[in-house]
Amino acid sequence: MLSESVGLEKQGYIAILRLNRPDDLNALNYETLVQLGEKIEELRLDVKETRVVILTASGKAFSAGADLKERRTLNEQQVRRNVNKIREVCTLLERLPQPTIAAMNGHAFGGGLELTLSCDFRYAVRGAKLGLTEVSLGIIPGAGGTQRLPRLIGIAKAKEWILTARRVDVEEALGCGLLQGVAEDQEHLMELYQQLASEILANAPLAVYQAKYAVDRGYSVDMQTGLDLEAKAYEVIIPTQDRIEALEAFREKRKPIFRGE
Repeated sequence: MLSESVGLEKQGYIAILRLNRPDDLNALNYETLVQLGEKIEELRLDVKETRVVILTASGKAFSAGADLKERRTLNEQQVRRNVNKIREVCTLLERLPQPTIAAMNGHAFGGGLELTLSCDFRYAVRGAKLGLTEVSLGIIPGAGGTQRLPRLIGIAKAKEWILTARRVDVEEALGCGLLQGVAEDQEHLMELYQQLASEILANAPLAVYQAKYAVDRGYSVDMQTGLDLEAKAYEVIIPTQDRIEALEAFREKRKPIFRGE
């Protein structure tokens, strides 16, 4: 039986995924990556009852990245296994239909930061440092960091961070557009992500999922292909009960009650 190095709790329609190895700065060993992947897959199949996903961690750090204590014991084949697993987990997280919010309660380095790059939104507490620091360890970001970070903050700034292995403060990350906001403490961090989650939850979940799909899939293709993707996503929404409910609520001058149907 694996120990619970990743927690999953529900608060209404919000699911909270929590890295839970605080004594090891939530370093990502293979066991943790397996559990995280399993829980993400569980959430993917639960779109009816889970409409927003929060990714956070226990303790003072969000994640120090790869577990270097474990990494020292691995042969080359096992290193490849671990890197493939975190790459797979980041892709699973990115492709969740539900909106995802990373709530960084402390430092996030390497693979830890790469997990947050796979989320739709990011917040961090003041005083936290962020960075893709892999080149200082003789490797490179291997879970999508070299691809996702440039798309978020621009290619030159991403190269600057990655090639220097710089540990960036949250104020700079906010200025670059990597973060949606900076919290004064963990209580304020919770307030920030709950506020964003509540605004999302006020809307029709199936429409939210299809809008996210259209933006994500259309971002890296040409305009016409993106427009075609948007049209197909719209077609999915036309037969839904929530669309009819929104029109009825407008007619009756009340707030709609969306059921995800």
